[in-house]
Amino acid sequence: MVKEQAPGYYRIMLGNYEITALSDGTVKLPVDDLLLNTTKEHVHKRLAHNFLSAPVDTSVNGYLINTGEKLVLVDTGAGSLFGPTLGNLVDNLRAAGYEPEQVDDVFITHMHPDHVGGLMSDGKMAFPNATIRASQDDADYWLSEANLEAANEDAKGFFKGAMASLNPYVKAGHFKAFEGDAQLLPGIEAVEAPGHTPGHTMYRVESDGQVMMLWGDLIHVATVQFPEPDVAIQFDTTPEKAVMERNQEFARAADKGYLIGSAHLSFPGLGHLNKAGEGYEFVPANYHGGL
Repeated sequence: MVKEQAPGYYRIMLGNYEITALSDGTVKLPVDDLLLNTTKEHVHKRLAHNFLSAPVDTSVNGYLINTGEKLVLVDTGAGSLFGPTLGNLVDNLRAAGYEPEQVDDVFITHMHPDHVGGLMSDGKMAFPNATIRASQDDADYWLSEANLEAANEDAKGFFKGAMASLNPYVKAGHFKAFEGDAQLLPGIEAVEAPGHTPGHTMYRVESDGQVMMLWGDLIHVATVQFPEPDVAIQFDTTPEKAVMERNQEFARAADKGYLIGSAHLSFPGLGHLNKAGEGYEFVPANYHGGL
């Protein structure tokens, strides 16, 4: 038995931009213990309806945007911070035909370890020529020594992971924060969506009239949170805000019909939303390889 998957990348065109979804791997999450505003029994029922059980193998995805002039990576995966089933994003970037040295910019949705850990590799900057962009609110929160000291023991690892991943770029002058909503490049805009973290950010990508919204951690458990957007997760810094942002963005995505990409939807994490009763239905994108 070979016991290996094919390289984890998936390529589409968005107008004139080439989008490559990159898999960092999967991690087993005990979502029945992590989800809020619901019950364990109800989560088990929703999972079973979709032929799943806890812990759920949860994808960790990043997205590479080639505008023709710039190569932009949105999130970097976990690197070495989350164990042996993750940390594959750079290998899959290479398999997709690119080298990490070619990346011009890395846009971070938020500074949790499974999104920033891939910034470092064996103590060196994995993207040595890139400028790292993230929300000032997230930087102020996660890179604060005072917040690290004040955090409970369970949360300290999140601060330490962010600092280990970002601080080398800060010291090298390769980190540039932004405030709120911001036009970062032609066709790529940061859209603030706080709640999951203080500076959690989505990225709106538009080319030739086609739009994709990269959600970051707006959602973690598709089988539960699409039909019931009010369900939060313990990873949320402010669950009430996270629920509000999710409801607002789900409504926009269903109304406008644009493509979405998300870090923890099953790889490649691309699709659209339809309204379905009190909640929503996710329709995976099906491109039949038609580049």
